[in-house]
Amino acid sequence: MEREEYVERVLSLVEQIPRGRVSTYGLIAEAVGRGGPRQVGAVMAQYGGPVPWWRVIRSDGTLPASHHDVARQAYLEEGTPLRPSGAVDLRRAVWVPEPDHDGVDGS
Repeated sequence: MEREEYVERVLSLVEQIPRGRVSTYGLIAEAVGRGGPRQVGAVMAQYGGPVPWWRVIRSDGTLPASHHDVARQAYLEEGTPLRPSGAVDLRRAVWVPEPDHDGVDGS
């Protein structure tokens, strides 16, 4: 899979995350079928501005501190379930994308 195709698949999945829900970097990577959480994070850092980036979080329900204020406002506006700590309540908010089998070897 070419880098451009990988970026498009990641961003396409992020665009599918419903309002008030979130997914994790790892779940997005699993659905794409290539790379891991760090690779998805790199895509989001470089190309994620136009998509709802706040809906992709760490597996512990948090975002990097530099994103917290903007993301928190989006979570409140969208009704995303939060824990008292301010982190997203993954048990209530997680969205698991369907695996993307297009072009993945062996699928």
